[in-house]
Amino acid sequence: MTVNAIVRAAIALLLFALPAYAQDKFPQRPIQLIVPFAPGTATDVIGRLIADRLAKNVGQPIVVVNRPGGGGIIGADSVAKAAPDGYTLLMVNSTHSSNAVVHKTLPYDTVRDFSPIALIAEAPGVIVVPSTLSVRTFKEFVALIRANPNKYNYGTSGIGSGTHFGALNLLARAGIQMVPVHYKGPEIMQDIIAGRIHFLIAPLQALLPGIHEGRLIPLAVAAREPMLTPIELETVEKTADLLGFEHSLYYGFFAPAKTPRPVVDALSAELLRIVQEKELRDRLSMMATFPRGVGPEQFDAFIRSDISRSAALLKSAGIEPE
Repeated sequence: MTVNAIVRAAIALLLFALPAYAQDKFPQRPIQLIVPFAPGTATDVIGRLIADRLAKNVGQPIVVVNRPGGGGIIGADSVAKAAPDGYTLLMVNSTHSSNAVVHKTLPYDTVRDFSPIALIAEAPGVIVVPSTLSVRTFKEFVALIRANPNKYNYGTSGIGSGTHFGALNLLARAGIQMVPVHYKGPEIMQDIIAGRIHFLIAPLQALLPGIHEGRLIPLAVAAREPMLTPIELETVEKTADLLGFEHSLYYGFFAPAKTPRPVVDALSAELLRIVQEKELRDRLSMMATFPRGVGPEQFDAFIRSDISRSAALLKSAGIEPE
């Protein structure tokens, strides 16, 4: 066999050994999107909105599979252990990083076992009090609590939840003290409306019915910009001089670790293009959710920072991982 023949044979073997994504344009078959929460939740709704558009852009179906349980852990674990080929993706919200600090052990490593693709949206926390509380502005609320440390309480959806971290962050920044009341179900909304708890920070969607009924008073939004729809709200920073205060529930996409970088980049480019579409931005706006466009490196840095920040908040509150 001549040298040229040997070289041709070697190249043929190499090409045969290359995975499909290197030989053909990705994707070549349907993509499965795991949503680790129940159908109808905000994460599921946003995931399906994105999936519909992504399917049109890439020319392949995006099959949404709800795999709820364990606060997002069960679905995330299934993706961490999936083949790293870009055909199994994970749609997450902020519990993805908070789980890393609330639990002593997880069946996966939140940083090492996933490839960040894109952070696509944030739902800022809205601060509400029951209408029975004698305050109507955030400044009045801070003054009341500051004058009565630990007399009033606040609600959370459980230790380490977004509502818990949002409250811990706000109380620390405002220098006020309140007693936490942790819930596992919908009773939190019943109790804030009834005035049995006195403060809650949560995405607007869950609060809107109580606000429209006049039983919840929105005081401010914990975002970098004012909220314009579906209600108008000024920022915490402007209403209380808490410079740069933000707290949001984020939404993003991951693939299993070791997914080829060209595949991650292709998916990221499509997702970042989708969040610029006016129709999607309008839909998100009506859900009180702000579209974002953050690629793999920035999303990875964001996750690491969020885990570190959340761990510091729990430690300052004297809460140990379980």
